[in-house]
Amino acid sequence: MTNAHLEITLESLLLKMIYEKDLKTVITNSNFITLLESLRKTDAFSHTLSKDISDDVTYRATHLLRKLKTAYAMPAFQLFSALRQLSDEIAKEASSTWKDLAQMASKSSDGRLSITKLLLKYGNQTQTKALIERLEKEDPHAIYPTSSYRTSQGTVNSNEDGSYIEAVMTTSTMTEIHITDGVLEHDNHLLSDLYQPLGRCICVLDSNVSEHYEDEIKAYFDYHHIELTLLVYRAMEVDKGIAMVESLMADFKKVGVSRQEPVLIVGGGVIADTGGLACALYHRSTPYIMLATSIVSGIDAGPSPRTCCDGFGFKNLFGAYHAPVMTLTDRTFFKTLRTGWIRHGIAEIIKMAVVKDVELFKLLEDTGIELLYSQFGTVTNDQSLQEKGQRILSLAMRSYVQSEYGNLYETHQCRPHAYGHTWSPGFEIPSGMLHGHAVACGMGFGAYLSYKQGWISTEDRDRILQLISDFELSLWHPILDDTDLIYKAQVKVIEKRGGNLVAPLPKGKIGECGYLNELTLEQMKLSIEEYKAICKTYARAGFGVEPLCEDVGLEDPSTVAHSSTKSEALQNA
Repeated sequence: MTNAHLEITLESLLLKMIYEKDLKTVITNSNFITLLESLRKTDAFSHTLSKDISDDVTYRATHLLRKLKTAYAMPAFQLFSALRQLSDEIAKEASSTWKDLAQMASKSSDGRLSITKLLLKYGNQTQTKALIERLEKEDPHAIYPTSSYRTSQGTVNSNEDGSYIEAVMTTSTMTEIHITDGVLEHDNHLLSDLYQPLGRCICVLDSNVSEHYEDEIKAYFDYHHIELTLLVYRAMEVDKGIAMVESLMADFKKVGVSRQEPVLIVGGGVIADTGGLACALYHRSTPYIMLATSIVSGIDAGPSPRTCCDGFGFKNLFGAYHAPVMTLTDRTFFKTLRTGWIRHGIAEIIKMAVVKDVELFKLLEDTGIELLYSQFGTVTNDQSLQEKGQRILSLAMRSYVQSEYGNLYETHQCRPHAYGHTWSPGFEIPSGMLHGHAVACGMGFGAYLSYKQGWISTEDRDRILQLISDFELSLWHPILDDTDLIYKAQVKVIEKRGGNLVAPLPKGKIGECGYLNELTLEQMKLSIEEYKAICKTYARAGFGVEPLCEDVGLEDPSTVAHSSTKSEALQNA
């Protein structure tokens, strides 16, 4: 986006000549047409957009500018609402004007019509038809977008007779992440700004969350006059099968979810994975917003583009790459989480600290176990602990997104965020362990392997193991004695990773990552024996506190098959 384009946008946004309050006059105003063209021409999906624009334009504004690239296709009410939000960021003096126009459009029978249809109705039909015909060839995304959150391009070449054709395709996907508090407070507009212009919200709700927050969710949308449909699902680990995904899609069909309508998914890691997969499959790509209520969903499964479900006894066998268009991590939800659920979620934070962010690692060391028992600073008056809890979440999210979004479609396997996840998928389900405890065992073993490779010092190895132990996570479980099982898991991972082990491990020092690509069965057996001896020197002989799913009120995934989860959709709508 050039500075010249930005100046045009700002000048148009102020609408110096528009004081009228009727839809026809606004739509046909030349300044409004200039604004539409300025927004359309914005290089909205450029990787350097935020750097190219002036310093006073916030990151939130760049997100809105990307969305507004499809302004011609937006209903008037939705467009005016988005322009009000943009004004709040870069031209506050225009905000009240756009707010008034949005209210006017909401009451007009034409307010739900797209801008192009309104131009045909009220403007010069010949000019509008010529514009549409031109954009159909030059910029079809501007007038006929399937989604305002994505754009794609391709180059196709062939030989003269067309017997050989080569194509190179690229896709740009827009998303934003908020680490925040009080999403459901009535004066928080993150959700209302999205759903008010759409007129309704389809919400997939974790039944565990429903017990504590369903009334608050209903009250929020009722306050903002947004129609709400709740699809309530039980989302235990044993439910994470294809039957749940199919049931979700059936409910989407019942309520008529459209391809331009982001589904709101509220809950933990299981509902994030399965709900995201259902959105990926439904209409081939339905946008969704993730409101994370657990640590795992808040900094890992929630923003992840890797939507998935289990199948045939394997974790995450089925899946699709489909990132949420927005992730909201609100730690106020942590107040009602069991301590064991928070504990196992912290493993995903330690993961990023070890291989990506030494500042985060030191902060975890400094904060210690009080982070766990204060529910991330949400049930304490200790201001310092509250600030540390928020800072830890923010750093963990930043590290995760830096690792994940730079390799959105997993086109290579140098993935730091897979630390701890190389061997754990093979023993997590048969051991009945919570995901975080299984990952913690994988991280501990990985740290020891890194030490054996000469990649990290004894001091750094011990710091990593101590941090895992201090947060009462598992360094050891007896299932690790079954080295044949662990090696089979490695074989399966190698197959999944394109013929390479590529096990991410700390390398050089804490906060940096390398990749182990060779580990024989004999080396594994010896390393596990040596690692087991070291684990015995730690608290609880390396065992974690409440390491099993059944310890925290969940069904044992090693003994219970995936249920054919039935939705309580519409019954609670």
